[in-house]
Amino acid sequence: MKSHNNHPYHLVDYSPWPITGSIGAMTMTSGMVLWFHKNEMYLFQLGMLINLLTMYQWWRDIVREGTFQGKHTMKVVDGLKLGMILFIISEVFFFISFFWGFFHSSLAPTVELGMTWPPQGIKTFNPMEIPLLNTMILLSSGISVTWAHHSLMNNSHNQTKISLMITVILGILFTILQGFEYLEANFCISDSIYGSTFFMATGFHGLHVIIGTTFLITCLMRHMMFHFSKTHHFGFEAAAWYWHFVDVVWLFLYISIYWWGS
Repeated sequence: MKSHNNHPYHLVDYSPWPITGSIGAMTMTSGMVLWFHKNEMYLFQLGMLINLLTMYQWWRDIVREGTFQGKHTMKVVDGLKLGMILFIISEVFFFISFFWGFFHSSLAPTVELGMTWPPQGIKTFNPMEIPLLNTMILLSSGISVTWAHHSLMNNSHNQTKISLMITVILGILFTILQGFEYLEANFCISDSIYGSTFFMATGFHGLHVIIGTTFLITCLMRHMMFHFSKTHHFGFEAAAWYWHFVDVVWLFLYISIYWWGS
C-alpha cells in the first residue's frame, strides 16, 4: 500500500551512521590521549578510519536523498540553509576565542614577555612575503567560487566546471604554501603565548581550508555527474558560504596576527 505524506518535511530513515560516528569519535579522542602520552598512534588511526568511513557513507546517503529520492523539498532546503548559517555562526565564535586570546596578550604584554609584542626572542614572519601571497590566493579563490555560483545559476556547465577547478587548485596551493611557512618558522607552538596563539589560530584556519577544499572537490565531482540544477544546488551553495567564511577569517588573521602583530 502506497503511503502519502501530508507534510513537506523529511522524516529521516533509520541510519547506523550516528552510532558508528560516535564510536569513531570516542576511539579517536581516546587514541589522541594514547598518542600524546605513550606515542602510540594505532588507536587514533583506527578512530580516524571509522570516522572517514562514516562520513563518506552518511554523506552518500544524504546526496541520494536530496538528488535521487526527492526528499529535499523547498521546506527542507530552507531548514538546511538555516542549519548551515547557524553552523557558520558557531565557527565565527570559535575563531573569536583565538582572536580574544591574541589581543588579550598583545595589547598589554606582561613582564614575562619583556613588556613588548612580539615577545623578546620571537622572529616573526614578514607579512609582505608568503602571508601576502596567500591572501591574494584566497581572495582570488573567493572570486572564482562566486563565478562558479553565477555560472551554475545561468546553466553554464562548462564555466562552472572551470571556475570550480580553479578554486580547488587555489585552495590546495594555499595549503602547500602554509605548510612551507610552518617548516620555515623560527618559533614553535611552545614558544610563549605568541607561538601558542599563532599556531592555534593559523593552524585551525588551515584545517578549515583543507575541509573547505574537500567540500569543493566533492561539489566538483557532483557537478560532473549532473547532480546540480540552476534551482536545486544547496550542496554547492553551502560549500561556497563556507569558503567565503574561510576567506574572511584569513583577512582578519592577516591584518591582526601577521601585519599588526609583527
